[in-house]
Amino acid sequence: MISIKKLKNEDELRQSYTVMNQLRTHLDEESYVRTVKQMMNDGYTLFALYEGKSMVCVAGASICLNLYYGRHVWVYDLVTDAQHRSKGYGEKLLAYLEYWGKRNDCQCIALSSGIQRENAHRFYEQKMEYNKVSFVFKKDL
Repeated sequence: MISIKKLKNEDELRQSYTVMNQLRTHLDEESYVRTVKQMMNDGYTLFALYEGKSMVCVAGASICLNLYYGRHVWVYDLVTDAQHRSKGYGEKLLAYLEYWGKRNDCQCIALSSGIQRENAHRFYEQKMEYNKVSFVFKKDL
């Protein structure tokens, strides 16, 4: 049975680290938990998809407002555990985020994906019907 849950407490955050670390490999568990707690104070919401009692996919998102998208969902993180990929879990969790956005009066959902993540790009464009609308530029300070 598949279920999706909003993660709220430190124990749940620690449980999500194993999956999230497959995407955010630079973070150790303590810095991950500390950072997510701070982000949650600023509106970040972390969701987990479970197959039975096993957490197999996690996504972190915020509801944002800006001049180019209006009120929207911004997806910061989406990752399925490597042992459970290609089973539709990412699709289900991203569809849930779309539903969450609609329930919260958002006009769209958006995300950024690393240039090297070609499989993810195919997933977003072909499976989830997202449009590539911009490039993200970054400069370290």
